[in-house]
Amino acid sequence: MATLVRWEPFREIASLQNEMSRFMNGLLEGNGRTTQSWIPALDVWETESEIVYALDLPGIPEDKISVELDDGALTISAERERQQEESQDRFYRFERRYGTFTRTFGVPQGVAESDVKADYRNGVLEVHVTKPEQPKPKRIQVGSNDQATIEGSSSKK
Repeated sequence: MATLVRWEPFREIASLQNEMSRFMNGLLEGNGRTTQSWIPALDVWETESEIVYALDLPGIPEDKISVELDDGALTISAERERQQEESQDRFYRFERRYGTFTRTFGVPQGVAESDVKADYRNGVLEVHVTKPEQPKPKRIQVGSNDQATIEGSSSKK
């Protein structure tokens, strides 16, 4: 028996963007051998009334996270500082990334600053962007009154 899965193009595009970012980041950094910059994992989903961006930012204090809306673009940036601890422990591998990151997303036209809410809980930043109300189409009544006026003015000439 076949199972139908709903195709969500927005999710596919976000997934492709995330994978390409990780791929390019790996090429530029020698496949992760340096730890100067990083790109956190991102989920994006859409509801009837909003678009939600969720980023994994474990270990980052709230005061090191910035969310800005400027000219139709939402920019999220943060900084994770590397802890320099001197100890007798032997470290064999460093995989956790540190440094700063910045990601910018386009938002629907008409989004105001009051439409953006950010919540940081348990290492996950969720940014909720309320969709602006779309203008409703206006119905224009078709009637003989306008036609009579046009005909009446042309018949007087």
